[in-house]
Amino acid sequence: MSTVKPSSPGVSARMSRQASRNTNPEVAVRKLLHASGYRYRLNERVPNMSRRTIDIAFTRAKVAVFLDGCFWHGCPDHATQPKANAEWWRQKLDRNMARDAETTEHLTAAGWKVLRFWEHEAPIRVAEQVAKVVDQERSARRARQEGGDS
Repeated sequence: MSTVKPSSPGVSARMSRQASRNTNPEVAVRKLLHASGYRYRLNERVPNMSRRTIDIAFTRAKVAVFLDGCFWHGCPDHATQPKANAEWWRQKLDRNMARDAETTEHLTAAGWKVLRFWEHEAPIRVAEQVAKVVDQERSARRARQEGGDS
């Protein structure tokens, strides 16, 4: 880990105030899902990974939904590279992306379906995709249970 620090106390203060939960995109998607009858858990801990949470979790269907911020998670379309203290920022953002990949791999290995979306994606499109995958996973689970009971 680098010893380089944020470029100023102001930058540190802004970073600490940055919302990590209940962002506008998250709330919009959750409202659409809830209105469609879907129930889920919020900020569910990732099993066996300390300090990591799933934004929207369908625990029975084992579907994990992440709504990633373009800047913080390296969106290929919208990510920017700060000019001030560029080395520190590059290391920080690279660590975020590596952590995302590690979390996805961990959950996938544990049998979860992982869905990642960018904050700029239309909430209705995200909610539709989430609903489709949750329905598929629920159907597959029911089929496995019924097949095991015969």
